[in-house]
Amino acid sequence: MRVRLEVPATSANLGPGYDSYGLALDIVDTLTLTVHDAAVDPDRCVEVTGESADVLPRDRSHLIMRIIGEVLESEFPDVAADLSPRLSLECVNRIPHSRGMGSSAAAVVAGIGLAAELGAWSTGAELSRDRILEIATAVEGHPDNAAPATFGGLTVSLSAPVKSWQVPVRTLETVTVLVPSFRLDTEVARGLIPAGIDHAIAADNSARAGLLVHGLSNDAQVLFEATRDQLHQEFRRSAYPDSMALVDSLRAEGLPAVISGAGPTVLVLAEDVPETLVPAGFVAQRTAIDLGGYRVSREN
Repeated sequence: MRVRLEVPATSANLGPGYDSYGLALDIVDTLTLTVHDAAVDPDRCVEVTGESADVLPRDRSHLIMRIIGEVLESEFPDVAADLSPRLSLECVNRIPHSRGMGSSAAAVVAGIGLAAELGAWSTGAELSRDRILEIATAVEGHPDNAAPATFGGLTVSLSAPVKSWQVPVRTLETVTVLVPSFRLDTEVARGLIPAGIDHAIAADNSARAGLLVHGLSNDAQVLFEATRDQLHQEFRRSAYPDSMALVDSLRAEGLPAVISGAGPTVLVLAEDVPETLVPAGFVAQRTAIDLGGYRVSREN
């Protein structure tokens, strides 16, 4: 039996929606999980092509394989011991790694989704997407990327308890990401944000987060004002000075530009960015908003 799953890239925060807002993008990783008749070599059970293929593990320490095993053990313990040794995985990676486009959340959601499909095939018991988000949030620590990877579109999420709502996006069909050649570890970026924030900053960000929902669902003209952030981007400027310089230059031209997630990719909530505004070291990619979240099919 084979299960094929496609999971989208995501952009979190969108400016003021720190750790709560996320947008799914039509840049997808494709995973194919095969259940063999007998056990496979645990050291050679993963094939990877595309992004980071030269550094990712090929054994069961691969993040997706590890998540599959953990979810089978916790959610489907009666079949875990039988299924886990017989699994192999093929990964076609298109989501850039360590660029603020949700590659780790995509891998976590993919692993949970594949385990859920195996569990349904073996036992008839299904995991809801709400449950999948709960598990993914426990792994990731926050749902901002996991929610759009699970449900698609624009999501607004809470961490405790884990809940997510989809917001209809009516003012945009495509956005632009400007992906740099350099990478940034998420934990480095998170460590630069102070523990306390001035009340005036919090109030301003709260207002703009609400305005952002209005902008994406009803009135694109407010997106420039809605994407101004004071909560996290400026504190992280030293971690991605070239990206922040690009955000500054794009916003000087009236474009609603933000850091994507923890960076260093820049997201512009507009269909087009003039080539003259794209500096060396960045690649501009226009991408549709993914409306469906991860999608899965099964071959018996």
